[in-house]
Amino acid sequence: MNLLQNSSLRVLALLLSLSPLSTLFSQDGGILSGNLEANGNFFMRDSLIGAANTPQYDRQLYGADAWLNLSYSNWGFDFGLRFDLFNNSNLLNPTGSFTDEGIGRWFVHKKIDKLDISVGYLYDQVGSGIIFRAFEQRPLLIDNALFGARLAYDIGENWQVKAFTGRQKQQFDIYEPVIKGGAIDGYLSLGQEGRNWAMAPGVGVVNRTLDDQSMNAVVATINTYTKEDAFVPTYNTYAFSAYNTLSAGPWTWYLEGAYKTPDNLTDPFGEFELSDSSVVVGEKLYKGSGTVVYSSLSYAQSGLGVTLEGKRTENFDFRVRPQEQLNRGLVNFLPPMARVNTYRLTARYNAATQFLGEMAVQADVRYNYKRKVGVNVNFSNITDLDNNLLYRELYTELTYKYKRTWQFLAGLQVQRYNQEVFEFKPDAPIVETLTPFFDVLYKFSRRKSIRFEGQAMLTGKDSKGQRHDYGNWLFGLVEFSMAPHWTFTISDMYNVGPGKNSPVDDSGEKAALHYPRFDVYYTHGSNRFSLSYIKQVEGVVCTGGICRLEPAFSGVRFTLNSSF
Repeated sequence: MNLLQNSSLRVLALLLSLSPLSTLFSQDGGILSGNLEANGNFFMRDSLIGAANTPQYDRQLYGADAWLNLSYSNWGFDFGLRFDLFNNSNLLNPTGSFTDEGIGRWFVHKKIDKLDISVGYLYDQVGSGIIFRAFEQRPLLIDNALFGARLAYDIGENWQVKAFTGRQKQQFDIYEPVIKGGAIDGYLSLGQEGRNWAMAPGVGVVNRTLDDQSMNAVVATINTYTKEDAFVPTYNTYAFSAYNTLSAGPWTWYLEGAYKTPDNLTDPFGEFELSDSSVVVGEKLYKGSGTVVYSSLSYAQSGLGVTLEGKRTENFDFRVRPQEQLNRGLVNFLPPMARVNTYRLTARYNAATQFLGEMAVQADVRYNYKRKVGVNVNFSNITDLDNNLLYRELYTELTYKYKRTWQFLAGLQVQRYNQEVFEFKPDAPIVETLTPFFDVLYKFSRRKSIRFEGQAMLTGKDSKGQRHDYGNWLFGLVEFSMAPHWTFTISDMYNVGPGKNSPVDDSGEKAALHYPRFDVYYTHGSNRFSLSYIKQVEGVVCTGGICRLEPAFSGVRFTLNSSF
């Protein structure tokens, strides 16, 4: 039995002694609440679209994920418990299978006058998260909870100092390196009352200490390098940040700067020189200090909203140990600098945050006229530190509401996407897309409505005349809703103009394939059920700027969300 399960079972016994049955009969009464999220996947092999050659499609045929949260408050304490289950799950590794179950989280919290105490598996962050963020993203199976203790003390009404220490969660186990840190956050009101001048400054520091086993692995790798590439690794890395939010009437300005002392980093595109003087590219350890400067300026008044953002990142891949890659072992979180798109084709290409080097700017302008007409224009541009393009997007959207029955939306997206960097596809050209889209909603009554959605993606061509990636797409969707219970959707994504990476059929030609989807949603009270038949093309899935490559999917999916 691993450390997490062993300690968690003892805490489970304690919490069960405190909760539902004793609560039902206690005079002082406690508050018990919770929620359940469950997903079931039934895999149907389709080798033509790439839904094959994984354990789920070849033999397991079924996978499930579930999370049950329980929260209980009484006697001035807050208790939390979460049960996690994974059966043949592809969340941890999209091409692999993960099966395990157990107590995924527990915590105890108590406020004693000005002192705030928390122990267990904790979620927290310093500033915007640039030097430290313990968080969860279930669609990517990220759960970087800190297993340890956190103390916070209120200094007056507007200032707080906090300190934390612990180790990071790794599924149902714990990473060995130790993480500790602290922060001071405050609030100051300036000017005369009613003028809305205020600032919220803060500073923070975080330290990560490698364990001997992780260090030995680093040393073993460095010993294979040439003298020119070798370096002396470090056990301890420190990260510092200072941040402030300044508010003045309709204006809000956030600024944060961070520095990380020299760390053992991994470059996925590192260059190695061989004995014959040739150079190869692959994962390579190196040592470097890191910096991040991030700022956002926003204005909102009279229906107009403007946000400007900028970020420069250099060598700020901060992980629990350098052996961890992709989305594993992240100690911090860097704010994404591209729009979060929601339509199927506009969201096909996403810009994953580049920890080792990134120069990014984003501007977003929104205007609403009498709640009938709305305009949104968003522009983002991301390059590496040598000014090589990583991502560029221009997004425009116009909405119009006619009476209370019609709502129209139309827009255009233009993208440039570096597939070689974001998807690790060598020599892939910059993917160029042009995507017009529309969305029409008609309300028959207060309870019944129908919605139509249409998109088209046109891609550029490479030097050989082949269309980029999968080429051109068409997408259409019809959704019928009968509030408050039922929603039905039917959609199809059609690869109308196959590209370089599109599947090849039996005749050896690029296949113009359909990817249909049917969904039924039922909501009753706080329970929501869905049953879907899905064929989905390979693509990138992102949550908050953290992305991973998602393989093709073919099958039936059931989901349940319930709260109590």
